[in-house]
Amino acid sequence: MKKYFAFVAMVAAFTFGMTTSVMAQDEAVEAAEEQVDSVAVDSVAVDSVAEEAAAPEEIVAPVEEEEGLHKTLKTKFIEGDAGFMSLVAIALVLGLAFCIERVIYLTLAQVNTQKFMKTIADKVAAGKIEDAIEYCKGTRGPVAQISKKALTALNSTDQNDIATIERTINIEAEVQGAYLEENCSWITLFIAMAPSLGFLGTVIGMVQAFDDIERAGDISPTVVAGGMKVALITTIFGIIVALVLQVFYNYILSRVEALNSNMEEAAMSLLDTCVKSPKCQK
Repeated sequence: MKKYFAFVAMVAAFTFGMTTSVMAQDEAVEAAEEQVDSVAVDSVAVDSVAEEAAAPEEIVAPVEEEEGLHKTLKTKFIEGDAGFMSLVAIALVLGLAFCIERVIYLTLAQVNTQKFMKTIADKVAAGKIEDAIEYCKGTRGPVAQISKKALTALNSTDQNDIATIERTINIEAEVQGAYLEENCSWITLFIAMAPSLGFLGTVIGMVQAFDDIERAGDISPTVVAGGMKVALITTIFGIIVALVLQVFYNYILSRVEALNSNMEEAAMSLLDTCVKSPKCQK
């Protein structure tokens, strides 16, 4: 009987111990699960915060429209003191006007010299000097004018000697050469005037800057910036105008040199044609 009670007591103790152990283990497991769940929730929250931090809100910045060249030049023109910059603009307009006039004149004065002189030589050799003169009148350019003067002297009765014809050709060549270079002096004037006006604007801007410093009693960059900006803008525009006009002027000079060479070639060919004519007095 004692053994039975002892066995029952041992079983009860063992069962109570196992139950307590299991309950303790269950509580530990539940606590661990709760801790894991809380950690998971915290990690999710951290991840969401990290994602929000990694992906900042899209800020729609205002898109500035790109200014065109015309608008930019207009803005800088006004910033450089429109009243003074107008002088630089007038120099540009007048200089371009003379350049365009010279380019058109020289382009119209260009002819095929070899073809023209061959036609003249054929007409003079055939004794059709009047037709040759009319052909010269209907052709533009200095070569035609020189040929007309020489053929008119050849067709006369008192100026048809070779010395007079040669002198007539030389005089007319000088006149036509002066016509080719007409108004070029005005272009050079505006080429020199444009940067000079720019430098004058620089001096005026510096004086304005010193006046602002004296008035404010301070030499801070904000005070000096206005006058310096006017000075630099006027200088830039003056140099740009001079460069543009210089390009046109060099092109005009090249055309003038080409036409002078054509006149020299035509003069030699014309003298040879007149000498071969039976109306020329040797």
